Amino acid sequence: MGSLSNLLPSQEEAALAKLSSRELAAHVETRASTQHVAITDKDGHIHQVEVPVSALRLLIDILTELGDGNTVKLIPVHAEMTTQEAADVLNMSRPTLIKVLDEGRIPYHRAGNRRKLKYTDVMAYKTSVDQKRLQVLEELSELDQSLGLGY
Repeated sequence: MGSLSNLLPSQEEAALAKLSSRELAAHVETRASTQHVAITDKDGHIHQVEVPVSALRLLIDILTELGDGNTVKLIPVHAEMTTQEAADVLNMSRPTLIKVLDEGRIPYHRAGNRRKLKYTDVMAYKTSVDQKRLQVLEELSELDQSLGLGY
């Protein structure tokens, strides 16, 4: 794996990606299931390609992220993740994730001596934690209001 600086888009790539995402977004048929896209090869010949609109929307999202100077990694929904990849998605350290796994809060299986997690299980845990955080924030806000501490 290369260093992070090798994965980040250059300023020129980011600018082109930003422009491309805007142009593509302006022409995507949101009510269609597929759309024809023209690709010009190195010899100048134009080729029509039928592409699912859902894939074009994903491409717009990717170009938008690149345009913001971010690197992008696609993870298939059915994919399995390493503990480090899952920790990165959950924005926690790997040792903290291991504690969560040992407590049984996210299912996993072992492949040899490695733990593997399903992407869907990691995202379900993330959604659950995010919902609990929002609920606690709402409760704190209500308490602040009832005590006259709110803004």
